[in-house]
Amino acid sequence: MALYSEKVMDHFRNPRNVGVIEDANGVGEVGNLKCGDIMKMYLKIENDVIEDVKFETFGCGSAIASSSMATELIKGQPVKKARELTNKAVAEALDGLPDYKMHCSVLAEEAIEAALDDYDKRQK
Repeated sequence: MALYSEKVMDHFRNPRNVGVIEDANGVGEVGNLKCGDIMKMYLKIENDVIEDVKFETFGCGSAIASSSMATELIKGQPVKKARELTNKAVAEALDGLPDYKMHCSVLAEEAIEAALDDYDKRQK
């Protein structure tokens, strides 16, 4: 059995939504001290819908794939639905991650949560 699914390899080799949104209205950055991965998510939200999302990730292939898939799962979605995204949903959408790489999907969930929290703060 292959260590990584074809979807993980595809999102690692051809990550979607990489970059920065200069006028983002929600930005979140998280990291994992143990492995050194860092993820930064940028959200552009209009009328309570995530119109655009970009990411910058410094990390392993699983971290990049998790970031990429997470952005695909929330792009075009209402903020409420994006808040419900779990690391398990990210891993399932990638057709699984090895147990010792599940922390990468957790980082993607946490980066989105941090960006949404930043968006909330900016709205007040």
